[in-house]
Amino acid sequence: MDDPNFGRMNGRGDGMINVAILGAGRIAQTMAHTLQLMNADDRYAGLIHPYAVASRSSERAQKLAEQYGFSKSYGSYTELLSDPFVDLVYIATPHNLHMEQAIACMRAGKNVLVEKSFTANAEQARRVFDVADDTNLLCTEAIWTRYMPSRIMIDEIVASGKLGEIMSLGADLSYTTTAKKRMTDPNLAGGALLDVGVYALNFIDMVMGAQEIDRLVTSMQPYATGVDASNSTTLYYGDHTMAVATSSMMCQSDRMGRILGTKGYVIVHNINNPEAVDVYGDNHDLQYHAHVPDQLTGYEYEVAAAAKAILAGRHECIEMTHADTLRIMALMDQIRADWGLQYPFER
Repeated sequence: MDDPNFGRMNGRGDGMINVAILGAGRIAQTMAHTLQLMNADDRYAGLIHPYAVASRSSERAQKLAEQYGFSKSYGSYTELLSDPFVDLVYIATPHNLHMEQAIACMRAGKNVLVEKSFTANAEQARRVFDVADDTNLLCTEAIWTRYMPSRIMIDEIVASGKLGEIMSLGADLSYTTTAKKRMTDPNLAGGALLDVGVYALNFIDMVMGAQEIDRLVTSMQPYATGVDASNSTTLYYGDHTMAVATSSMMCQSDRMGRILGTKGYVIVHNINNPEAVDVYGDNHDLQYHAHVPDQLTGYEYEVAAAAKAILAGRHECIEMTHADTLRIMALMDQIRADWGLQYPFER
């Protein structure tokens, strides 16, 4: 569809949301495929339109746009920002670029959905949210597990009291990803923590919420470049709950999440993209097994939430509020401070 007025929003609530992707790497390709599927799905076709792709390479942008049915492609980010018909920009670049690009998008009048981790540190996140407040535009973090139906499923189980009093949590996410420069390069805010460890911390945070952490104990095994290759963090809360988050870019893991109570426990299969939830009683008997609903790719939930927030005139998503993002970013700052890990651009 080539009509530039298609889906023009500007917060008026009179059309669909024109979505653009900033970046053309692997995760951008997954989002492009997601938007293509959403555009052909009755649940989302009236909500979003795959509008534009921007890359520093016009060839890559054009190829991605043509492959997934986008209306426009741009060989520079500046061109994308100059397009008055872009409503929402999904930022799919390395962590170290998120602050600058999110601010530039909002200053140009574009709402933003920023890939995790939201920024490299909490100070950068605060700067981005200050601009969101100034512009009254939507700004939200694209950590997909916050938006998925599995979150509601887990919340309902915990709230039901079936597990008794929650006393312990555990979450691990590890993949062998050292071949990717963005993972190992400190100039790109590399390391396991910001890429996969953030999921483990978010899993715990979705259960514990804004409860104050009394103290933490953490350690990491450094990679040759100085970033964290593997890490482990134990969080101690005021209500006596203890939570352990581990992650690595050196190995494969079971990716399990565990919520342990006085009357039973929950096993979440794959905290990065939950597949099923099992509830066990105090005799280790399986009481309940639930498959997570079928999905397009899993990215559709964050896109739909962002689009609906724009339509409602909100500048944050209830699934991942600004306070939620700032709490996680501050926690990762504290963890890295204990390790003595600073990125070159922070010094």
